[in-house]
Amino acid sequence: MKDEAWTVIYVTCDSLEAEMIKDLLESGEIPVVLRSSKVSPYPVNVGKIGEIKILVNDKDKDIAEKLIKEETDGD
Repeated sequence: MKDEAWTVIYVTCDSLEAEMIKDLLESGEIPVVLRSSKVSPYPVNVGKIGEIKILVNDKDKDIAEKLIKEETDGD
């Protein structure tokens, strides 16, 4: 099986926001990976150390971005 390419579609420093977006995308059957450089004993949100990147398969990028946009425009 060929490895699928993953792409970053959203970056946040808020772990709750990242989990909510992950849940939204997974409810649409889009696989999601969260990547972070945070060191768990130290809840630091300084610069890129605090970033949480949300990744999806390249083939799901357009629909994932659309779902996020629809959700954030509704606020």
